Amino acid sequence: MAAEADLVWAIDIGSHCLKALCLTMPAEGQVEVIDFACIAHDKILSGAGVGDEEREELVALSLRRFLQEYNPGKSPIIVSVPSQNAFSRFVTLPPVESKRIPEIVQFEATQQIPFDLEEVQWDWQMMSSPDTKDNEVGIFAIKNEIVMAIVEQFSREDISISFVQMSSMALYNYVLYDRPELFKDGKKCVVVLNIGASGTDLIICSRTSVWQRSITIGGNNFTEAISETFKINFAKAEKLKRKAPMSKYARQIFQSMKPVFTELASEIQRSIGFYSSSHSDSKVSRVIAFGGGTRMRGLLKYLQQTLQVPVERPDAFKQLSVGEEASAAKFHENVFDFGVVYGLGLQGLGLGRIESNLIPRRVERSQAWKKKSKYFLVAASLLLAVSVFSLIRTGLDRVSYAGKDNAGLRMRATRVINTAKQAQDKLETERQRSSGSEEIIERQMKVYENRDVIPALADMVISTLPNAKNNPEQKTLYEAFSRNDVEKIKEFPRSERKQIFLTGLSIRYADDISTVRFESGAPRSRITRTRRTSESSRQDVPVWERTSSGSSRSGTQPTTESGKPGFLVSVTGYTPYRKPNALLDPSGVKENRQEWGIVTRLENADSIVDGNSPFELYKKGEVAHFSLKVAEIDVQDAELPAGTGVVVEREGYVDEDDTVEVIVDPMTNEVMSRVAQVDASGVIKKDWAGNPEYKTNDYWFELKFKVLWEGAPDEAGQW
Repeated sequence: MAAEADLVWAIDIGSHCLKALCLTMPAEGQVEVIDFACIAHDKILSGAGVGDEEREELVALSLRRFLQEYNPGKSPIIVSVPSQNAFSRFVTLPPVESKRIPEIVQFEATQQIPFDLEEVQWDWQMMSSPDTKDNEVGIFAIKNEIVMAIVEQFSREDISISFVQMSSMALYNYVLYDRPELFKDGKKCVVVLNIGASGTDLIICSRTSVWQRSITIGGNNFTEAISETFKINFAKAEKLKRKAPMSKYARQIFQSMKPVFTELASEIQRSIGFYSSSHSDSKVSRVIAFGGGTRMRGLLKYLQQTLQVPVERPDAFKQLSVGEEASAAKFHENVFDFGVVYGLGLQGLGLGRIESNLIPRRVERSQAWKKKSKYFLVAASLLLAVSVFSLIRTGLDRVSYAGKDNAGLRMRATRVINTAKQAQDKLETERQRSSGSEEIIERQMKVYENRDVIPALADMVISTLPNAKNNPEQKTLYEAFSRNDVEKIKEFPRSERKQIFLTGLSIRYADDISTVRFESGAPRSRITRTRRTSESSRQDVPVWERTSSGSSRSGTQPTTESGKPGFLVSVTGYTPYRKPNALLDPSGVKENRQEWGIVTRLENADSIVDGNSPFELYKKGEVAHFSLKVAEIDVQDAELPAGTGVVVEREGYVDEDDTVEVIVDPMTNEVMSRVAQVDASGVIKKDWAGNPEYKTNDYWFELKFKVLWEGAPDEAGQW
């Protein structure tokens, strides 16, 4: 937070020039300008052909000129950062005790700031009044590398910065302090524009809140429009733009810039409209424009005609007086460039509504330590003096102790030392006795060292399933499923839903997975049925059983390697997708991550787990270590995994019966099992042999595989 100061320098580095303002606050009276500066850069920083290194050198030259002409001394210096490089959010906190507000703000910052908090410098500001029930706060942030680059620019010129603030918040401080009459009606708000070279800051200000947006249209866009129209370079176009009112080509120049006028006005109007849609009780009463872009003839008039709101460019500050030593005439010539530095200076004097400070904490701490260095020097001198006196006293005491008069004292000291040594020996003996108990405790606790391994493996398996991250093209489906929106789910044809539902997950540890075999069978469905179809009706049911990539069960025998600790994993489930293998183990998709299936992701475990995964799929290409079985869901299938749907009776025509058992999805009530196809009259279709023709719906699968465990305990007894 900014603190009050008697004298403060505010600096804003724009694309065209460096603006600086030195303000003071007398004991009584208005804020006063002691001095000011407007130093033009040798080139426009955002101009065509100006690289990063040249831009830094241009800023350094302007800072050196500032130091040569002015002497900031030890006064606090507050600088601005462009709003487009910073982040601001305004949120309402739940009603909590005052002491808990910092904790809640920390949580909100984690949610609102789109970066890790370690990567940004952030601060917050309480916006609501103490007498209101709502706790509204503003959260401001900027990436560390951006703010550090600004601090280092000043540090290289031996300028120490005290505060860093967003230019948009500085303008909010200005308008609230300098134009209080605009906010007498609590329902009215004011738009402040800062039209710079590379962009325009739009700040909508009310008495209790602020809303800002950065528009990527500025003075350079007008220059580029002239450059394209007249086929000249950027520098010449800039000169032509500045002299447009006096040029014989004035009409053509303004005609070339008209599309940019229109686009800027449209963006401003769109922003005001968006704000009004969420603040229906607020009405924009005025637009105040700052920045070099306001020099363009006709721009403010065009904005006023388009927005149907009064637009003004200040020619003076109402609550600011110019000191005797400063040139009032020259100051008023550049008033429209001093809006940001005025707001910064008000914060430095403790008069700003927004007091957040985005200076890096380590820079702030180093400055604090630097101010305290003289106190440390005095303390070190005192400590040295005390040490010297103590050393002298110790020497005198040693001489006195060695004298003949202290023989008895020396004997007593020797006895005390011997007694202490004996006690130390006894203590060491007791410690050795207790070491056996500590070893027993440590051995028992080793059992718990790896208790998180199986949950981690289960999480990894679950993360390989289709979801919004793995299959973003069906994100809407997964979101609908998570909120039980059955109607939304049914908008997707069932056969096109890339979903996998697990009915079983078994994980078993083995000291050597190269020799251990999978358990035979998995929990199967136990369903009592009142009738069955003939055995011949199942002869056309397709079943795929794959034990390795491109190999069948009659493939080569597995090779064995001793001492391979790991896990045997068995997964059962079902899918409505018409191509089950595309979700389970598609072939030839290694380079196309969007097409990966469960097995593909298991093969690339490191890419789906944060950091290095301790698990590795073991020998998928060998029969004994990998198997995948897929079959269509059939109500008569004895191998159907338990938990696959719900068996119900549905009306139909099978032989002479009126009803038929089918398996349905318990959520959507859709049929999952294969069913006989019927024609328009309800009669079952039959093939040339007289057997019913069936329609396939969902598929069940059983996947068995092994994973190596890197970092497994050396001793088998530890697991």
